[in-house]
Amino acid sequence: MAKRMILTLAVTVAVVAGLGFVKFRQINAAIAQAASFQPPPEAVTTIVAQRETWPTTLHVIGTMVAIQGVTVSADLPGTVEKIRFDSGKPVREGDVLVELDTRQERAQLAAVEAERDLAGVNYRRTQELANSGVVSRMEYDRATSDHKSTEARVGEIRATIARKTIRAPFSGILGLRQVNLGQYLSAGQAVVSLQSLNPIYVNFGVPQQALGQAGVGRKLHVTSKDLPGIGFTGRVTAIDSIVNEATRNIEIQATLSNPEGKLRPGMFVEVEVVSGANRPVISIPASAINSAPYGDSVYVVTGLKDQSGKAYRGVRQQFVKVEGSRGDQVAVISGLNPGDEVVTSGVFKLRNGAAVQINNKVQPENNPSPKPEDS
Repeated sequence: MAKRMILTLAVTVAVVAGLGFVKFRQINAAIAQAASFQPPPEAVTTIVAQRETWPTTLHVIGTMVAIQGVTVSADLPGTVEKIRFDSGKPVREGDVLVELDTRQERAQLAAVEAERDLAGVNYRRTQELANSGVVSRMEYDRATSDHKSTEARVGEIRATIARKTIRAPFSGILGLRQVNLGQYLSAGQAVVSLQSLNPIYVNFGVPQQALGQAGVGRKLHVTSKDLPGIGFTGRVTAIDSIVNEATRNIEIQATLSNPEGKLRPGMFVEVEVVSGANRPVISIPASAINSAPYGDSVYVVTGLKDQSGKAYRGVRQQFVKVEGSRGDQVAVISGLNPGDEVVTSGVFKLRNGAAVQINNKVQPENNPSPKPEDS
């Protein structure tokens, strides 16, 4: 009985050991297979990096400012009698915008004009009598004074009437009307805003160390994301006399042509100042840049080998320094060489050493001066 139990136990141990050995071999085979596994290549597009010559530029954010801009207001108090403008319409210098009620002033003017006429008659009569020696010189002086006083009063009332006719001080585009018929206006109360839009200013700040790159006469290019496909050119016309102590920036003003009035005061725009001689750069599509907190990088396609020594087409992550952009392109000033094959799409799914399959049938945009269809 004991021998039978020992034999049974020995057979069981042998079976378990055999099964364990088989399982051990299977696990080792699976591990070896996993170690040699190569994921399928990622489909990407590429471009061969080429050296180009770009102008040296300075990119900043600017604010549009009207060369002339005011809020037209009432000079004297009065009631609105006539409104002679429409909101948002262009006007010329001297055009009548609003007329206030002047009935009282006109009645006063009629009375004073009558007094002036009488004073004029008395003056001429006294002058004749004074020349004949009939009246004294004192009476003549009094008549002269009365005549001049009434003339001055007539001029004063006419000036008051004229000041109650509100006119455009210069040519420009009106804003929204802020008054209504019959409304009583106090002195200084706003009527409508008026802005001169062509030409127009753009104000922007540059660091004090970059002042030499934005001197008077420098050309600049202005664009706005709200006006896709449209660019404006101008020149720097003025530089502030002081540097802002808080930001260490200095304000610069440039003048632009704005014939269609698309640029409006208060708009934020992107300003590109042509600040110096041309410089050599490596130009690639912006979609090729992989941005990260630790720096910008690209993936360069090259020949690699796997652990078994088998060659394949893969990518090498290369850190680069980017400085400036132009349309769909960015300028790389270090980290790339002409002739490097750079991945332009599918960057987000790559890693260093990943296998790739190149398909350049559809390429990402790489236009230095894109013109969107909706522009």
